[in-house]
Parts: sequence; C-alpha cells; structure tokens
Amino acid sequence: MSDTVTTARPAAQASQAVQGGEQGTAARPVRQRDAFFDNAKYLAIVLVAVGHAWEPLRPGSRAVTALYMFVYAFHMPAFIIVSGYFSRTFDGSPGRLKRLVTGVVVPYVVFETAYTLFTRWTSEDPDRPVSLLDPLYLTWFLASLFVWRLTTPVWRHVRWPLPTALVVAMPATLSPSLGHDLNLQRTLQFLPYFVLGLLLRPEHFRLVRRREVRILAVPVAVCALGVAYWAVPRMNYAWFFHADSAPELAAPLWYGPVMTLAAFGCSAALVACFLAWVPGRRTWFTALGAGTLYGYLLHGFVAQAAKYWGWYEPARVHRPVGAVVAALVAAVVVTALCTPPVRRVFRCVTEPGMAWAFGRGNAAPRPGDARG
Repeated sequence: MSDTVTTARPAAQASQAVQGGEQGTAARPVRQRDAFFDNAKYLAIVLVAVGHAWEPLRPGSRAVTALYMFVYAFHMPAFIIVSGYFSRTFDGSPGRLKRLVTGVVVPYVVFETAYTLFTRWTSEDPDRPVSLLDPLYLTWFLASLFVWRLTTPVWRHVRWPLPTALVVAMPATLSPSLGHDLNLQRTLQFLPYFVLGLLLRPEHFRLVRRREVRILAVPVAVCALGVAYWAVPRMNYAWFFHADSAPELAAPLWYGPVMTLAAFGCSAALVACFLAWVPGRRTWFTALGAGTLYGYLLHGFVAQAAKYWGWYEPARVHRPVGAVVAALVAAVVVTALCTPPVRRVFRCVTEPGMAWAFGRGNAAPRPGDARG
C-alpha cells in the first residue's frame, strides 16, 4: 500500500487545498491523497448502492437475500472504519470544529430536509415533519459521524478504547427506549467500528494487503457467502443494520449483547477481506474516491424514485438477470454521482466554505480539506 506521502510544492500551487491533508501554503508541505483509501471508499460506496438496489428484490429470492446479507455485513462497517481512521487527528480545536460544521452538520441539515420533502412527494409518508433529530434514510450516517467525531478525544485517552466501545454498544441492543433522536441506536451499535478505525495505523493496512492475506480472504469470503445463504431462513439479517434493539427484533434480551460481539467479529473479518482486495495503485476510479459523500447522499433519491415509479414491478426484474442488471445500474449511477461535474454542482451544500459564518482569521477550511 502506498502511504500518504508528504511533498513540497511550488508557491503557485501550494495555495490549492488537497483533500485528505491540511490546507497548503507556500511555506508548508501538503499531503497527497492515498490511492488505496480513495479506492476503498469508492468500492464501498458502490456496494452501498448495490445493496439498496437489491433491497426490493429480496422477497421470494433466497440468493438475492443472501447476497444482500453478505454485503450488509461489511459495507457500512468498512466505510465507518475508514472514517474513523481519518478522524484520528480530530482534537476539538476551532479549525476542526468548523470543518465538522461545514463538512458534516451542513450536509446533514440540507439532505435531511431534502429527503423529508422527497418522501412527502413520493407519498411514502406525506405527513412526515422536517425533524433534524430523527434522521431519515441515509442521513443517519452524518448524524452518527457528528457524534463519533466529537467523542474522538475521549477515545484517544481511554485505556482500552475498543473493549470500552463494545461495552457501550452491547447495552444499546437491550432497550428500544433509546428512541430515534440522532438515531442513537445505530450511533452506539456502530461505535466500535469507528473506534477500531481510530486505532488503526498504516502498518495495519499493509498487513491485511499482504499476498497471503489476499489468498486467505478468498475462502473466508466464500464461506461467509455460504453461511449467509444457509442463514436466510434461520436468522434475521436486520442485526447487521444495527438499528434496532433485541425486543424490536423479537429476540430474547440476551441475544443483543451476543449478537453485538458476533456481528462485530464477522464484520471485522469481512472488512479485512474487502481491504485485502482493494488495489493500492491508482486506477480509473481512484479520483472518484474523493466524491463518495456525493454518491452516498445523492443515490438515495434515485433508489427511492425507482420504487415510486415502479421500476421493480415487472416480473423479469425479479429474475437472476434482473438482479444483475439492477446491481450494474446502481454501480453506474453512484459512479456518475461521484464525478467532478456532479461535485461542482452540489459542493455548495456538501462542502461549503462558509467563511462568512466564522470570524476573520478563523475561516473554515476550503472545501475538500482533510475530508476522510
């Protein structure tokens, strides 16, 4: 894996912000993006879109449901682990807090409102109020990321951060009374993955990308897919959503903590397999890794519109070829949404500079700075 490399640039170029590093100046070196992580983010967001494309095809298809369960076991954990890795430097300083506001809070407010209005239009919930405390659809990730990143300084000082995060996550499965405020169920249950990302170092990613690990990842993934097919009629795959408590999933209370540990172990192993196969060199999709937030937030409108317009109603869509086509279409759509033209159009709401909102000399970083 190619680590993040620091290089000096001429003064004429140093003023250009490089995503993934600090804002450049003529006197300070800037950090170039690491192709491995951009590749990983792009491939993970493609799997997110494919999972949403398969969602309406699950009824009546054990194979599609198994693939769906398999993908959901690791695609968001992978995304969250990488987000945690890039949150390691968050220290609560004014500059990073402003970056948190412009890069997480503002997109959350905009897209939470947009998804609510879109849901009203599609008549799924015509009376749903605009509520910034009850994340709708995809926006839960931004709400959770806001909470996780604010707690980063705490995890940096805890003696056993990962075991502590697991201890916090396990009781979250016991009671539905946590409610929907900022989707606290998911925030707490996915917390260990974010903390794991905080603990990782470049050498850990080099380790999982060794040749022997790549080879071992093949039988592990095949076995996991086989187990998923076996488990379809025997297990509630909603455990991998980390959005509900044990009572809400009609399971005994003791299932919650046990499934938290079991799901974490399973997901961590599959994330390692996924990362082992991510190319470390620059590819045709490497540059798209910088726009995964756009693909994530925008593809949900297409996924919901597909249901509203009846794209899944024809019987042929529910055949094996239909599932393959749905996956390919989802991959193409989310890829297009990560491209520079789309990013330029929506940058004002996903990466706003907002210098006007902060005091002189303390302006928020330029769009794209230090975004994980």
